[in-house]
Amino acid sequence: MGRFLKLIFIVTMLLGAVNISAQDIHFSQLSETPLLRNPALAGLFSGDVRIQTVFRSQWNSITDAYKTGSANLEFKIPVGNGDDYATLGGQILYDRAGSAALTSTHILPVVNFHKSLGGERSAYLSLAAMGGYVQRGLDRSKISTNSQFDGQHYIPGAPDGESFTKSNYGYFDATVGMSFNAQIGSNTDNNIYAGVAYHHLNKAKNVSFYTTYDIDLAPKWTFSAGLRTNVDDYSFITLEADFNKQLSYSSTTIGTIYSRRLDDPENPKYTFGIGGYYRLNDAFIPVVKLESKPIAISVSYDANMSELKRVSYGRGGFEISLTFQKFTANDYSSMEATKCPKF
Repeated sequence: MGRFLKLIFIVTMLLGAVNISAQDIHFSQLSETPLLRNPALAGLFSGDVRIQTVFRSQWNSITDAYKTGSANLEFKIPVGNGDDYATLGGQILYDRAGSAALTSTHILPVVNFHKSLGGERSAYLSLAAMGGYVQRGLDRSKISTNSQFDGQHYIPGAPDGESFTKSNYGYFDATVGMSFNAQIGSNTDNNIYAGVAYHHLNKAKNVSFYTTYDIDLAPKWTFSAGLRTNVDDYSFITLEADFNKQLSYSSTTIGTIYSRRLDDPENPKYTFGIGGYYRLNDAFIPVVKLESKPIAISVSYDANMSELKRVSYGRGGFEISLTFQKFTANDYSSMEATKCPKF
């Protein structure tokens, strides 16, 4: 019975990927993949350069683990003689799904322009664009279909009954985004942001292994928001949320992290954080984070709470992220700037 449930799960996932074309890569730790959420969130950090990598392994208890990796680079530079900035960077995504080795590789450069809104406190409106090439492929020799079963046994080498002839395809993808971020009150550590992104704006054509199907990549809206505020001199709370809408499908993720500075409250070397995210009707995700400047490491685990828990036994995805973030020592550094985009 257990093997039958696993087979049903695998077939369901493959059919979903083919029929709705809506299975975008996602991570649970929202703050560690800002470009994936909205390119207009690039550069919203305290520093001049940020490098982030995330690795996710999902559904080990059901089938061959779905492995997903992300790496993004952001470099912030001033523009003109005022308080405006630009962020240049890019994102690389890799995903390998299930026993058929369905892979997806994304290479996406990004540019974000931050326009200062003036006033006494830091406040910025950011407009961004991200676009690049996506390559998808699979190993057909590892696919098993119902055409290869005689009702009781699997027949190795039997035709799989599928009509597709290509094992990989590629397309161009583009995203635009806008965000607003601002300092709250007189404390420069207290900040908010809100943004909206429109993914797959070019609606890539025929994103399928089957040439007989005219499947277009449906656009997706992402609405994001965050709040960071001090509790006292040594601790602060970060709240973040995402809402995604693609065709009739939607997802909502909300979370909070409580962070404690372990030494100097003004310029801490070590900060410890603990909290969690909740993906509506899907999973609860506890998170632990440790920062030792300029490095931070964060670990989370998806505890499945949806109907899938009957098969997964509540075991979802393990995720680990590594962040490098600092100011540079050149003349363009924002270290001494009275205003700059950050969160």
